[in-house]
Amino acid sequence: MADDPVRAGVPALPAEDLKALSEEIRALAKEKGAVILAHNYQLPEVQDVADVVGDSLGLSIEAAKTDAQLIVFCGVHFMAESASVLSPEKTVLIPDVDAGCSLADSITPEQLKGWQEKHPGAITVMYVNTTAEVKALTDYCVTSSNAVPVVERIYRDHGEDTEILFGPDMFLGSFVEKQVPHKPGTFHVWDGECHVHAGIRPSDIDRVRGEHPDAEFLIHPECGCSTQAMEYVAAGDVDSTGVHMLSTGGMLDYAHAEEAKGPGADGKRRTTIVATETGMLHPLRMAAPDVDFVAANVNASCGYMKMITLEKLRNTLRDGTGVVKVPDEIAKRAQLPIERMIQVGRDANAPLGGE
Repeated sequence: MADDPVRAGVPALPAEDLKALSEEIRALAKEKGAVILAHNYQLPEVQDVADVVGDSLGLSIEAAKTDAQLIVFCGVHFMAESASVLSPEKTVLIPDVDAGCSLADSITPEQLKGWQEKHPGAITVMYVNTTAEVKALTDYCVTSSNAVPVVERIYRDHGEDTEILFGPDMFLGSFVEKQVPHKPGTFHVWDGECHVHAGIRPSDIDRVRGEHPDAEFLIHPECGCSTQAMEYVAAGDVDSTGVHMLSTGGMLDYAHAEEAKGPGADGKRRTTIVATETGMLHPLRMAAPDVDFVAANVNASCGYMKMITLEKLRNTLRDGTGVVKVPDEIAKRAQLPIERMIQVGRDANAPLGGE
């Protein structure tokens, strides 16, 4: 569909060109011994040609696990950096080196150093949507789904007087601050945001839920683009009835469960509202074609994610362009907070590792 929010205005390829290009990409990947990783927010055709589709945490884990020595990361730059940090012996390529992240850009290493100087002894907790240089200055890296337990663990292990610097997403920080008991003045939040989730407003949510009063409402808490909506629910600005805080995997599990139910007794299709970047609608629709998945905000699209096209993917595989290599000194320091993030991603009760 030309107006489908999944495509965010990017024209669809003619069927014949799509088929030929996809086949060429798969042949090149086989020839080069490459694994193609695609984020859930990528264009549908990029997701469809990938070996693995997932969120940034899951893809970083896959990058570390794969035996392939060539990783093509269809996502944004900080994600490819994380793959490079975890797999320094592998070659990591990104089809467009300019595919950035407004949230990652909202804090620089120099800004973080200045913030830390104002709070000596504070523990730094940074969201995964940050550059490798920022991660190298970080004690704990988190996703939206494990930010609360990690912060709880820090206060438990280091004491209630511990100061925490949390960034760069102010909406996720506000959410965590409300969820975790702490002494006043110990939890500091950076004033940053993602241009995508900043556009999801309570009025948008109220409107689309009014249009679909019987629909369930999914908020994706792991990839960052719905953290503002999470904060609205926590603050009581959005009715929590039928609201599900789900990771990408949880959303897909939900979709499979809905599809297994089959048609309703009245034969009508069920509707589910999804508050996250619109690219997520594609894997959900693939998993549950009998369910109508509706975007909470059709404009919640990441232009950086949509910069990756099949043509660019083909060119990267063919020419070996778009190498992402984090310098060894930075990678070594960035590895610990990323590994802590992965530990919690695998097991919420896992130790967070040494200092």
